[in-house]
Amino acid sequence: MPGIVVVGSSNTDMVVKTPRFPEPGETILGGDFFMFPGGKGANQAVAAARLGGKLSFICCIGDDIFGQNAIEGYKKEGINMDGALIVNGEPSGVALITVNAEGENEIVVASGANNLLSKKHLEGSSQLLQKADIILTQLETPIPVIGYLADYCRENSQKLIINPAPAQELSDHILKELFLITPNETETRILTGIEVIDESSASRACEALFLKGVKNVLITMGSRGAFFMNSEVHFTAKVQKVDAIDTTAAGDVFNGALAVCLAQNMTWNESIEFANKAAALSVTKMGAQTSAPYLNEIN
Repeated sequence: MPGIVVVGSSNTDMVVKTPRFPEPGETILGGDFFMFPGGKGANQAVAAARLGGKLSFICCIGDDIFGQNAIEGYKKEGINMDGALIVNGEPSGVALITVNAEGENEIVVASGANNLLSKKHLEGSSQLLQKADIILTQLETPIPVIGYLADYCRENSQKLIINPAPAQELSDHILKELFLITPNETETRILTGIEVIDESSASRACEALFLKGVKNVLITMGSRGAFFMNSEVHFTAKVQKVDAIDTTAAGDVFNGALAVCLAQNMTWNESIEFANKAAALSVTKMGAQTSAPYLNEIN
């Protein structure tokens, strides 16, 4: 079975529903409370594992109850956690989320141990990286770690996929080493300065990234589907319409599913169609990792 290594963040999402957001200095009584496992790296690793991928997850976790619960949960999903570094005296990452009656949210993330993921830790996890057919990461990971991965994949002829979220700029040094980048419309605008509104503008944005050395570009456009382009082909993969309940982590599920398909050498068309189905299923359920579908659900 081809191997996938996800390098990224692990958080615990704590959600409170409330009729309205409090004013500064105000205390109000909220409603339902939920606690979900989250973090973009962990979401992608769980999604890929549930869809049949052979997964290893490299991350930093605090030595608290949140970290202990997280590692236990990942192991139950069949994910190899040999690359997890437990940092003594450091809290695990958490996201505090308030959701009002209109479904709007306010989120504060305390990255905690996630910020301590380092090049030194990745060097210590080199045996995991060496076995990877696909290495997948996101931008909740410190940028020096992304730079290390870019250099590592160039030197070892391995495939690096970056999901550039949360949105921020990336250096040409990193971009030129990428096998694939998967921005949404907002992230594409930040990376290229081009507003993606249709296939023509998506194509121009892809060309701008090709000039920086990226080999394959996949722009996710929500309900409008996903636009893919490389030096040989370009197409838009449509998405199935579903009744969305919660769009949290849909992009993470998409990227995890895509990594599984590419590790198995499926075509771009097949891979993106499969990833679209997985993401569509995920928005019909609440939560981040809890919404990731299993392979039998897609089949």
